[in-house]
Amino acid sequence: MMKLSLDQVSQVCATIAQELPDGGIVVLQGDLASGKTTFTQAFATFLGIKEGVTSPTFSLQQHYGDKLFHYDLYNYGFEKFLSLGMLEELERPGYHLIEWGDEMLIEWLKRIGMEFRILKITKCDTNLRCYEVQCA
Repeated sequence: MMKLSLDQVSQVCATIAQELPDGGIVVLQGDLASGKTTFTQAFATFLGIKEGVTSPTFSLQQHYGDKLFHYDLYNYGFEKFLSLGMLEELERPGYHLIEWGDEMLIEWLKRIGMEFRILKITKCDTNLRCYEVQCA
C-alpha cells in the first residue's frame, strides 16, 4: 500500500504501467470522493495526454487520445454495462480505467480470462490517499 499526496500519484501510475505495459484494465474502487477520477486525470498526464479528463458519470464511457478509456458504472451498474456490449470495448488496445467496478464485473473479467488490476483508493489522512494495487 502506498500512502501518497496528489503530487506523488505518478508513482502509482508507474506501477500500473509496469504491471500492464501494453495496456489493460484497471478496476478503480473507493468511496465517493476518494480520488478515482483524480487518479484517472493523473494517469492521463502520465501517458502524455493533454486533454482534460472528467468523470463519465452520465455518459458511461469517455476516451482520451487512442490509449485511455474511462468508464463510470456508478449510475448504470454492471448489468447496463453488459447489456450495452461494453465488455467488447475492453478488448480495444489501451488502458481501460473503470470506476465503481464491483464483484460482478471482476467475476466476469476472470471468467473471460482478461488480465486486470484492482486499484483500491482510500482516504488515509487529510491530504493523503492510500493506493493499493491488487492482481486479480
